[in-house]
Amino acid sequence: MLKAGVLGAGHLGKIHLKLLNQSEKYELIGFFDADKENAKKVADEFGYKMFDNLDELIAAADMVDVVTPTLSHFEVAKKVISAGKHLFIEKPITNTFKEAEELIALAKKHGVKGQVGHVERFNPAFQAVVDRIENPMFIEAHRLAEFNPRGTDVPVVLDLMIHDIDAVLSVVKSEVKKINASGVSVISDTPDIANARIEFENGCVANLTASRISMKNMRKSRFFQRDAYISVDFLEKVCEVVKMKDAPEDPDDFAMILQNAEGVKKQIYFDNPSVSPNNAILEELESFAEAIHNDSEPVVTMAQAAKALKIANQVIENFDL
Repeated sequence: MLKAGVLGAGHLGKIHLKLLNQSEKYELIGFFDADKENAKKVADEFGYKMFDNLDELIAAADMVDVVTPTLSHFEVAKKVISAGKHLFIEKPITNTFKEAEELIALAKKHGVKGQVGHVERFNPAFQAVVDRIENPMFIEAHRLAEFNPRGTDVPVVLDLMIHDIDAVLSVVKSEVKKINASGVSVISDTPDIANARIEFENGCVANLTASRISMKNMRKSRFFQRDAYISVDFLEKVCEVVKMKDAPEDPDDFAMILQNAEGVKKQIYFDNPSVSPNNAILEELESFAEAIHNDSEPVVTMAQAAKALKIANQVIENFDL
């Protein structure tokens, strides 16, 4: 079993602590939190070992799980990697693309693996259809959240939209050609609502909207491709696949048939895969353990996360404020 230490015991950090503690692939050795009062409270309540400083935690671990505010990611990740320890780090990987590039180079130098917590890749609804998303040409995503002050240290693009940027980049096999974006600050110093139109070299267009001051939560994406429409509800963990094929000459009475102006007939049918419930955070953490054991590439590499961060920062730079 890999010895795992957690850096950060806030809301998400406590979830990671609980899951690592119950995982059969890790031995949780404890955690470090710079907030001594919070650290003592977590240690007393849950019984996890509290380390007095970060260096002691890193020295005792095989893998360090970084669940701290984004602005601290770079410095602590450098310490973890330089010590020769594997790194799991929450999204976004760092605050800037330059910092991410430095971490990638450092990990290569020290021969350690890194995975980034883009957890929606492990959402069971997305996993159920990702193999059916083939050359999408139009993608629309809405990620809306009720206001929570925990995420306002970064723009909504880095807090919420980056999930959809990463998901889009994972299925669109083309480079980004052009970005148009707009953002509005309502309650924070940085935009709380943002929209981005991302055009790819192959002609695909992704229209992404994110808001952290919505009246309700929503996390939906729709993928349109030749003869197919695929929708994913990341929040409700359901998906739908609507496909078209050439209509038979003698369709049955219940067949859904469309006919275009040229007289070509297509039959619409549903091909919905089953969604297997999972704990996405536990699965991403355990997939990283598998990558370490098998010396294979993590599901979400630091390079992939860096690319998502680069596009997210380009969205922010293109805001028409």
